[in-house]
This record gives sequence, structure tokens and C-alpha cells, in this order.
Amino acid sequence: MSASRRSGTTDELGPEEPGPGGAELLAALLDGMDAALCAFDADGVVTHWNREAERILGWSAAEAVGRQGFAGWAVRTADAEEVESRLLAAMEAHGRQVHEFALLTKDGGRVLVRTQSAAVRGGDGKPAGLYCAFSEVHAQIDLERSIALSEALFENASWGVVLVDADLRPAVANEHAARALGMGRTALLGRPLGELLGQGVEELESALSHVLAEGAPPAPAEMWLSVQASEGGEPERRCWRSGFLRLASPLAEEPVPLGVAWLFLDVTEAKQTEQEAAQLRFRSQQLHRAARAAGECEDPTEAATVQLDFALAGFADHALIDLVAGAGDAGGASGAGGLEEPVRLIRVAATPAGAPGPCLPVAKAGLPVRYLEGHPAPQCVDRVGSVRTSAGTAPPERARVWAAARQWPEDSVHALCAVLRSRGRTLGVVTFLRSASRTQFERADAAYAESVAARVAASLDLADAVGSAG
Repeated sequence: MSASRRSGTTDELGPEEPGPGGAELLAALLDGMDAALCAFDADGVVTHWNREAERILGWSAAEAVGRQGFAGWAVRTADAEEVESRLLAAMEAHGRQVHEFALLTKDGGRVLVRTQSAAVRGGDGKPAGLYCAFSEVHAQIDLERSIALSEALFENASWGVVLVDADLRPAVANEHAARALGMGRTALLGRPLGELLGQGVEELESALSHVLAEGAPPAPAEMWLSVQASEGGEPERRCWRSGFLRLASPLAEEPVPLGVAWLFLDVTEAKQTEQEAAQLRFRSQQLHRAARAAGECEDPTEAATVQLDFALAGFADHALIDLVAGAGDAGGASGAGGLEEPVRLIRVAATPAGAPGPCLPVAKAGLPVRYLEGHPAPQCVDRVGSVRTSAGTAPPERARVWAAARQWPEDSVHALCAVLRSRGRTLGVVTFLRSASRTQFERADAAYAESVAARVAASLDLADAVGSAG
């Protein structure tokens, strides 16, 4: 008999003795099992050993049956005591006991197995031995580890993970992604990306379609996307460094796309800091170039307009220079710029209203500009500080009316006025204007405008001094 000793051990492991041919039937059943099976009597002696156990470990039934436990042949000597105690503990326990440990093959190799052990009780209800079923678990453990790893990464990742199906709709999302998208994990599932994202969603959908068709790109991509805000709120624009993985079914002979794993990390603050640093470098370089170019000008007024030409690059679309009427006489008395009479400003230079171009002197200089009450330019002179204003998101027609009422080019939507001061005198105001294609002026823009205004004022003050000397 290949599966057991012919010594009556079967009687010890069962309450009843098998009938005629029962031992052979039991051996056939054991040998036909897909799992490796062995049994021990109450003293820990191997009584049964089937063919699957022989296949896995290489020990035949004749070599295995009759041995005391696994020590010295099926496990390392250092592990024998622990393995035996864990196996035999099943005789005193209720139900099956599951363990994992390494067994030795006949040729000296090691096999990681998972065992399920349970006590076999005699007719008196006392433990008569135990049976042990075991199988190789390399593939199963690898699968379980992969699942555990993916779940841990998915749930605890510090980046967003969204699994998008072949229709480009979210099928699974982790908590980080749900927070970034401003929606619950279940609420965003199955919804078109256009309902979750605004600006930049076309670029994202194009990237996902490309990954489905061609595979993942070689490097992450930085995408500026606006997240759809709650009702009444403004969409929030964020920069997400995104990576993509195509998901294919491992069960098909040929890869069948299941969707795309979209992984993203919010790098908005880092990108904004990087952009601000680059902007500061560029503006510093522009001021340096402007100073050199202005130094080559014989006419101080020309030097002032050259300063503005360099300042406009990447900063604004238009620039205007207005001087306080009689600044050479009254400006010194005002000191801080607070004039008792209403401020009268005279336009002396401007960029073309229709299209970008150089800042040039105005032909009809000397005529005061009729600014409405509360206009930013006179306010700037009164306050001796910069003033920002904007038409906001007004419709184009209303924005044109807004600009015309303020004596600005019709495409102006955002304005920043900086006071022109030199040697303690208020000379006038320089106004920078942006169209709707640009963002509103910020605090950092005001600081730059004031730096430019100081240089322009120095040139204009020099021109005034030259005129007075003449």
C-alpha cells in the first residue's frame, strides 16, 4: 500500500475499521487528491503519505511512513521542534489549524507550504492522531502579497489613484483622489471626467486615450486642471504631476485593455514657486536691460519711455504716463502728494491703443485728461501708492464700456497704477493695463510696477531739470 503502513494505524485514526477492500479504497482516494496529505498517530508517527506529498517533497510513502515527525528529514533540525509543536497542537484544538512553514525536499531544497491540520478522534472521543493537508504556496503567497501591496498603496498612498475604465470614466478611486476632486469616493464613480474637471480635461482625456491605445508614456506629465467647484464657487486650478499605466487582463491570450491607472500628485505650490522665481529673474533682467538702454538715450523723456518698453515684456499690454499739471512748481509743496485742489493729470506718453507697440510721447500733450471721480490714476497720486482695479469677469461689451469710461484702450480689463516720485516730489502716475487674456495684477506685480515707476520718475525728473535749466 503506497499511502499507509499495513500496521493497523488506520484503526487508530478512525472509529471503525474499514470493511473488505477499505484500506485499498482509502489509499486510492488519498492518492487521487490534488493536495498533499499525511497523517500522524497520537505519538506523532507518520501513518499516511499520498502521492501528491511524494511529488512535492520527493519522499516516497515507504520512506515517509513510520518516521517520527518531520525532524531530520522533512524539516531543518533548527526548525523541527517548532514545526512539530505547531502540528501536534492541532490534536488539542478545535477545528482546523492553518500554518505556513518551510519543508525540505529529498534533494535538499526548501519548499514553502501552507498546512491545514485537524485532530482525528477515536471512539472514546479522545485524540487518536491528526491529519495534515499541505500545498505549495509560492504562487498563492505572491498573489496575496501583490493584493496586499496594491491595497496598501491604494488606500494609504500620499498621491491620488484613479482607475479609469475603457470609456474614460472612473471605476475606482482612493481617498486622496476623492479629496483632490472634491467629491466622495462613490459619488465620482462612473461619471464623465468633464463633470469632475473643467479647464484641461481635454488634455487629460487625450492622454488616457493614448495610453489605452499605445501604452504608458515614458515620463510623468504635468497638467494644469481646474476642479469643478461647488455651486457658486470659483473652479480651483491645480497642477497635477500625472503618471499613467495601462491595465490589461492577465486571463486573455492577447492583452485586453481594462482601463488606465491614473496616478497624480499635487505640485501646484512647487510650480507656482518655480514660476515666481523665474518671473523674478526675468523681471530683474528686464530692469537691467532697461537701465542700459536708457543710459544710451540723449533725451530723458525717451529714456523714460524705453524703461516702459522693457517693463511691458511679459507684464502688461499697455502703459500710460500721466504727469501732474504744474508738478515742477506745486509738487514740492505737496510733499506727500496730498493736494488741496483736485489733481489734474496730463497724458504725456502712451503705447498704441489698437495693438502692442512702443511707448511714445502723445502729440497733444498739455491737455488735462478728464478723469471721472474715483478714477484709479488720481487716487494713486492722492495716496502716493499703487492702486489696482479690474473689470473682473464682465462680458466683453461691458468690459469695453468699463475701459472707455476710464480713458483706457477698449481691450483693457485689468489695471495697475503706480505713483511717479522723485526727490520727495510726486510727478504723476504710470498706468499698466492688461487684456482679458492675462490674469489680474497681484501684490508682486505692484512691487515690480513701483520699481519701474521709480526709474521712469528719475528720467522724467531729469528731463524737468534740463527744461528748467534751459
